Amino acid sequence: MVLPRPPRLKMLPPEDPPAELQVGSTYRAVLRTVPYVLWTLLLVPAQAVAVLFKLRAAETIPMFYHRACCRLVGLHVTVKGKRATERPTLYIGNHSSYLDIAVFGSLIPGAFVAKAEIAGWPFFGLLAKLQRSVFVDRRMRSTGQQRDEIVQRLEAAENLILFPEGTSDDGNAVLPFRSALLSVAERRFGADARSLNLQPVSIAYTGLNGVPLGYGLRPLVAWYGDMELAGHLWQLLGLGRIEVVVAFHPPVTIEVFGTRKALTDHCFREVAAGVAGALAGRPQALPLPAPKPIPSEATT
Repeated sequence: MVLPRPPRLKMLPPEDPPAELQVGSTYRAVLRTVPYVLWTLLLVPAQAVAVLFKLRAAETIPMFYHRACCRLVGLHVTVKGKRATERPTLYIGNHSSYLDIAVFGSLIPGAFVAKAEIAGWPFFGLLAKLQRSVFVDRRMRSTGQQRDEIVQRLEAAENLILFPEGTSDDGNAVLPFRSALLSVAERRFGADARSLNLQPVSIAYTGLNGVPLGYGLRPLVAWYGDMELAGHLWQLLGLGRIEVVVAFHPPVTIEVFGTRKALTDHCFREVAAGVAGALAGRPQALPLPAPKPIPSEATT
């Protein structure tokens, strides 16, 4: 008895990855780059005039600029919590991408505290100067002088945005915060000599074209280590819609904690919890237990 030969199986070629996960489109990158450059060239002279004559518009033009840039790049920003409106406020955030500048800049009327080398970057260095960034050298011998510059800006009731990690992370976890520049929280400001208001803010990149942005894909958005900037930016401009979650956590002052280190640790835990919650799909993270007030003389 001869058994029938089984049918020959036809080997199909492997399927291409879903279109929504394709890594960038040159056509899309060009379509985004051209209006971004034109928009920047249009706003730079206006901001330069506002900065030169110390106009109030020097603070509002960057917000207007960054909001348009977020749309041009394809960022869809979801905001949780409320931004503190007391002036001055020092906003404390995590940092994983150059996109953080556009996102935070579109939401917060204030200037950034940036690394000194950024001032020398072509193009982006000019934009940072026009936003009246405070450039700091994190070497120990210059920390005091730069802290004084930050204090002067805060005494003028200007909001500042600080990234205490000292560098950019990989977007998956927050690096430990450095407390040196948070020493400004030990000062008192205003005619009533009140403690400085600090607000932790977390930012997380959670999705790409409706698909969760997992551990392996997050480097498409996060820029860190020795990544080359131009190539990373060009690839990012070719991506689709990027989901971003920003959470404003409850404002705090050093009076509740007593020491700069305790204040820094609290801000780190708030921001880290916000990032972890957003990446896990739970942006409404449980609030941390309220710290117990301590005598005010401990802050002196």
